[in-house]
Amino acid sequence: MTTLNDAEEIGGKLNLPRAVFWIAIAFSSFQVVTAAFSPLSSQVVRAIHVGFVLLMVYALHPVLFRSAAGRAAGWVLGLVGFAFSFYHWIFEADLTQRAGELTAFDFVIGTVTIVLVFDAARRMMGWALPFICALFLAYALLGQYLPGALAHRGYSFEQVVSTLSFGTEGIYGTPTYVSSTYIFLFILFGSFLEQAGMIALFTDFALGTVGHTRGGPGKVSVISSGLMGTINGSGVANVVTTGQFTIPLMKRFGYSPAFAGGVEATSSMGGQIMPPVMGAVAFIMAETINVPYVEICKAAAIPAILYFVTAFWMVHLEAGRKGLLGLPKDECPNPWTAVRQRWYLLLPLIGLVVLLFSGYTPLFSGTVGLGLTVILIFGAAVLSGVRNLPLRFLFWVLLGFACAGFVQFGVITFFAIIAVLVALVYALRRERGALRLSVTALADGARHALPVAIACALVGVIIGVINLTGVAAEIGGKIILIGEGNLFLALFLTMIVCLVLGMGIPTIPNYIITSSLAAPVLLKLGVPLIVSHMFVFYFGIMADLTPPVALAAFAAASIANESGLKIGIQAVRIAIAGFVIPYMAVYAPALMLQGGDLFDTAYVVGKALLAVGLWGAGAIGFLFAPLNWLERIVAIGAAAFLIVALPLTDEIGFAACALFLVWHALRARRHRTLQPAK
Repeated sequence: MTTLNDAEEIGGKLNLPRAVFWIAIAFSSFQVVTAAFSPLSSQVVRAIHVGFVLLMVYALHPVLFRSAAGRAAGWVLGLVGFAFSFYHWIFEADLTQRAGELTAFDFVIGTVTIVLVFDAARRMMGWALPFICALFLAYALLGQYLPGALAHRGYSFEQVVSTLSFGTEGIYGTPTYVSSTYIFLFILFGSFLEQAGMIALFTDFALGTVGHTRGGPGKVSVISSGLMGTINGSGVANVVTTGQFTIPLMKRFGYSPAFAGGVEATSSMGGQIMPPVMGAVAFIMAETINVPYVEICKAAAIPAILYFVTAFWMVHLEAGRKGLLGLPKDECPNPWTAVRQRWYLLLPLIGLVVLLFSGYTPLFSGTVGLGLTVILIFGAAVLSGVRNLPLRFLFWVLLGFACAGFVQFGVITFFAIIAVLVALVYALRRERGALRLSVTALADGARHALPVAIACALVGVIIGVINLTGVAAEIGGKIILIGEGNLFLALFLTMIVCLVLGMGIPTIPNYIITSSLAAPVLLKLGVPLIVSHMFVFYFGIMADLTPPVALAAFAAASIANESGLKIGIQAVRIAIAGFVIPYMAVYAPALMLQGGDLFDTAYVVGKALLAVGLWGAGAIGFLFAPLNWLERIVAIGAAAFLIVALPLTDEIGFAACALFLVWHALRARRHRTLQPAK
């Protein structure tokens, strides 16, 4: 058992007080149990999830000042929020029967919860997100006094409280559902993998391959975040796991805090579009348009690779502009040694992929992957004391049969599970380190989930107001219909709607709202079905990087010690491919393998690489040497011609690119010749 002294030591390493440490353990345990066995209704799980978040946020962020009185006030408010969450469990049947009709006590519970969520988000993330959500709340209460199409019929304060505090359209809406299931589980999955050594495996591999090159630490962030993205499919979860290592490393080697946070946010958000494990929207899309999930992965593969190639290229250019070097070669680990030593950590990822492609839900697959990781942690403890190679081999065989039991149970599997359990009990008795590691992962996962969870709860206010008033459907539909007769205008307006909605709405509701409005218009204009939905999906992701409200940027802000706004601005520069590639896919569907032959795909991929390469150079201001403003304008203009598929635009674009490269190469040569004289 982990003793109080052990808890104090582990909590100290995590910078958590003892009481908060045990609350974090309880929080993670609650989430694992509800994910594995579903003993409670979804509404109750969401409410208690928010209650745990409020308790931890107020315990970690005292009220007004960091004195005994401030800490006590924080605990009181946190406990109030936590206790109120159980109201949804105790009176679940009554609340269901009188849905929409609040009692006086319901009204008090709902109002206090809304205030606590706003205040907790402010303490955790600053003023930006609460301010945006407060504007939506004010619109719900006062919008009937606005002129024109913005006006609504008017809603009482009681109606607004009922929508936001009860049911599944406000604080406990879709974002909180995703937070309390997929996001928390995959953050916990990432925490266990980090404790088990998976992050070390990814970073050692990235360091060994690119760490010694120019700007190596930034490239390490792109590669390690991309690899981590294949596991969890959650951009913000990626930021709070790999960012703990990569952002400080980039800052130490000369990248600005804003750029370091932007690199991590951009790379981590790419995890949602990187097969085989994409974000939850990919599964919703597959069901919405009735195509196999594999087809979604196939369409996303090339754009995802281009996304990460561009992020890698932007880091390389920034390093060249600032003259940043990589790590000394002798300090970089051997990548293949890291793989050989920790190969078994890839088993949970393999199991996750197999289950997903076998048709199981992400929640089930993530739960199994988490279980496999825990087994591997204790299995490593068993093998640490076994020197006999046949016995080690037998353990891995038994473990394989035991894991297969999650998919198909049999007699051999039964005995294999018994044998593995005996080995794990042995490990538990002789190896306390494995138990301490698991406990640490539980606490660390809960702490990492806080910024995401409180943001998801607060943006439920926006979704609740949108659903109550219908403002998004009306305004968004009118904006998109303006461009109904022109493909580029329709695409541009669709992008704007996605980015505006994404200021406060997570990717899932953003995709659902915008695809229902824009996808039929794009389909009518000749855009293939998958491409039109992927276009909306991509810009829903880009919204998480776009200021003023960018969840991924705010998640990186606390690690980089920089404002989320500055990180968001840098992320937009770095993620330029995310804004360019969807347009290219619409004009050339072969980029998403939706038509054409192999030559067509190779041609459009080559054109895309050239376009984003020049666009990146123009955005950063460096290629072979620093670019002046005229060169930057020419580079961006040449790349723009390659994107638009109109008569002669490709020919003009290739000619302009060739002239620019020759012109810049000559200037760079003169620059290098004159440089020693400075």
